[in-house]
Amino acid sequence: QVQLVEFGGGLVQPGGSLRLSCAASGFTFSSYAMNWYRQAPGKERELVATISSVSDITNYADSVKGRFTVSRDNGKNTLYLQMNKLKPEDTAVYYCNLPRRNAWGKGTLVTVSS
Repeated sequence: QVQLVEFGGGLVQPGGSLRLSCAASGFTFSSYAMNWYRQAPGKERELVATISSVSDITNYADSVKGRFTVSRDNGKNTLYLQMNKLKPEDTAVYYCNLPRRNAWGKGTLVTVSS
């Protein structure tokens, strides 16, 4: 069965950086596009970044463009989200998503605060 496990969240000061990881199993990771979503308190879940199966296509929400970078290592079945220049409004639970199977991880909390 599909399993997606996110880790790497935590508390960071504004302007800081974090790298999130998502360990995938139960499917052929290298065959599927993957997404990162986030959900801030009291807000709807929003799409943050998308990456194609072989990393040739990436897309970002306007709010993170130029600050976040999505990548993947198909040899390690792992998805990444490098987050730089973090802002308090980036505070959210971040989720890994396999859209083709509508599969989700449990999320990892990122808090940006001084």
